[in-house]
Amino acid sequence: MTQRLHLVFGGELTDPQGTEFRNMDDIHLVGLFPDYASAYDAWKAEAQRTVDNAHTRYFIAHLHRLLEEGSEASGTEELGG
Repeated sequence: MTQRLHLVFGGELTDPQGTEFRNMDDIHLVGLFPDYASAYDAWKAEAQRTVDNAHTRYFIAHLHRLLEEGSEASGTEELGG
C-alpha cells in the first residue's frame, strides 16, 4: 500500500463560510495520518465533537500532494516551483 500523508487540523474561523482562522495560536493539530480513511475518521470525530460551534471547522490537508513535485499539476508546480 502506498503511503499518502494527510494532516487533520482545525479551529475557530472568523467567518463560518470562510477559511481564515480567528487565532493562529489556537489551531488544533489533530495529527498526521498515513491514509485518507484514517484521516477522515479523525476529522469526523473532531467535527462531531465541535458540532455545536458553527465557527469551528476541521480540514484534511493532502500532504502527499506537496511531496509529489515531479508529477503533473502538483501543488509546487502550480506555484511555479
